[in-house]
Amino acid sequence: MLVVRSKQELNEHLAEWRQHGDHIALVPTMGNLHAGHMSLVDLASEHAERIVVSVFVNPTQFSNGEDFDQYPRTLERDTRRLKNLPADLVFAPDVETMYPFGLQDATTVSVPRLTEHFCGASRPGHFDGVTSVVARLFALTQPDTAVFGQKDYQQQLVIRHMCQDLNLPIAIITGETVREADGLAMSSRNQYLSDEERGKAPLLFEVLSGVGSELQNGCRNFEELESESIATLRDAGFDVDYFSIRRAQNLEIPDRDCDELVVLAAANLGGARLIDNTVVTI
Repeated sequence: MLVVRSKQELNEHLAEWRQHGDHIALVPTMGNLHAGHMSLVDLASEHAERIVVSVFVNPTQFSNGEDFDQYPRTLERDTRRLKNLPADLVFAPDVETMYPFGLQDATTVSVPRLTEHFCGASRPGHFDGVTSVVARLFALTQPDTAVFGQKDYQQQLVIRHMCQDLNLPIAIITGETVREADGLAMSSRNQYLSDEERGKAPLLFEVLSGVGSELQNGCRNFEELESESIATLRDAGFDVDYFSIRRAQNLEIPDRDCDELVVLAAANLGGARLIDNTVVTI
């Protein structure tokens, strides 16, 4: 497996693959890879002959006071783990490669409306950073397919919107959330949890799943389900950012006849921000 850092080196390998008619899939990551990331690489291999995994801790998607400086950089370990998977190349650029004019003069790609609520509201500028860096990665790799995880539900909707709006010929694939044995969604930030907090953390998905079951059983009192869930989590020590039932395809407020819903939540527990969701088809 190759590890490259420069645009020139990346382009050389991509050009060779395209000459052979290979399809290319991109799995964008910020590194510190876990089993959830690995599942996305496996999924990508079902859609393309060549797999590029990008590893870049993107400064523009961190708000002031967030954990950019503390975010774990584990490229050597990540590379070792990827050697056992169908990954062909790790693209690990530096900030200067991704932002050649510097962060202050960088072009911004912004998706309106979808980014105004939930994580977009509580993390100002976050999604502009995500779409801008993903657009750069798409321009550099020109993949046929890109794979994202369902855990970041709002993010994958935003990326889909961007691709459709800009007519980018890239198929966006969403991989299922990979969980620990007790249901906690795998995340690079789970390591911020203390032992006591780690014991509480699975309650988030337990509550989400409970609401999903209520919806499948015919309950349509969305507001009551939301408020009861928030109270349950707060009583357990979670600092709840949001807990909401929305239309799965666009995060709009659903009516009682909506047949596909997403229940999504974000909450802080100690030093960790946990996000999760469950999709309900009725």
